[in-house]
Formats: sequence, structure tokens, C-alpha cells
Amino acid sequence: MSIPRVAHLPVEAQALLILLCGLAVVWDLRSRRIPNWLCLCAALAGLLWNALAPEGAGWLAGLEGLGTGFALYLPLYILRARGAGDVKLLAAAGAIVGPANCFWLFLYASVAGGVVGLGLVAVKGRVGKTLFNVAWIVRELAHFRAPHKSSPELDVRATEGLRLPHAIPVALGAIALMVAEAR
Repeated sequence: MSIPRVAHLPVEAQALLILLCGLAVVWDLRSRRIPNWLCLCAALAGLLWNALAPEGAGWLAGLEGLGTGFALYLPLYILRARGAGDVKLLAAAGAIVGPANCFWLFLYASVAGGVVGLGLVAVKGRVGKTLFNVAWIVRELAHFRAPHKSSPELDVRATEGLRLPHAIPVALGAIALMVAEAR
């Protein structure tokens, strides 16, 4: 199986994606939540755009993108490494960009999250604690255990751990996706 290339993303889809990510970042920074209405409206707009626009990939591609985004983040939600809003955000973005681009968005957002997270860890002086937590996570996953069950600060819902509003890496991933598509 080969990795799909970044597909053409028409300007209307880019505008929808920018609007979704911009609003999600603002909401996530303010309240640490991504509203259901935003994700639902964006998913419906993505499905409708794909179904009706001349440059749209078709409603099935929008539906596959929605499912791809949901499937990529659902395991992280189950492990409490992502919130439900994060799952819905990537699913809504997937409905806009389609399945192949949703996969790339996931990869770009993961890299962006890692880079921003490393910067946050360094600024907050938490490098040692973070390395310990990463080792703990690997150990727990190797034993098929959810890390948050033995260390509550590893639960994305916990307030004692260092948290990064995940809409930021998704927005940075969206920008990277558009730059890659433009090449």
C-alpha cells in the first residue's frame, strides 16, 4: 500500500478549512473546548461543498474524509490523550479536505504538536518530568494499559498536567497542508 499524495485543495475548501481552524483556535484558547456546533457546521459545509461544488470531490469523498479524521483520533481519545472536541475537529476538517488530505493533515498536525509541545515544555522548565512521562506512557502501552489509569496527570482532562490547546497544532497542520498542496 502506498501513501497517498497531497491532493489538490481548491480555494473554497482552503477557505472553509481556514475558517474552521481559526474559530477552533480562538475557542480552544479561550475555553479549552471546541464547540460541537462549530464542528457540525464545518462537517456539513464540507460535505455539501464536496457534493455540490464543481471542484468538489463528491459527497462520498467528504464522508470518507470525515471518517478518516474520526478514525485517526478516536484511539487517542480512548487513551485520553485527546479530547472529544479534537476528534470532532479533525473529522470536520476531513469532511472538507477528503481522506488523503486528512491523513496528511493528521501527520502535519502531529509534527506541529510535537514541535510546539517541545517549546512549551522547555519554556515551562518541564523537560525532566516530560521525559519521565513519555517513558511511563511507553511502558504502560507496552503492557496494554491506558497510561491515564496509573498516572492521572496523563489524562487530557486533568488540570495538573501541562496542556496545549490542540486546535493550534491542527491549524498549523492545515497551513502546512496548504503549502504542500501549492507545490
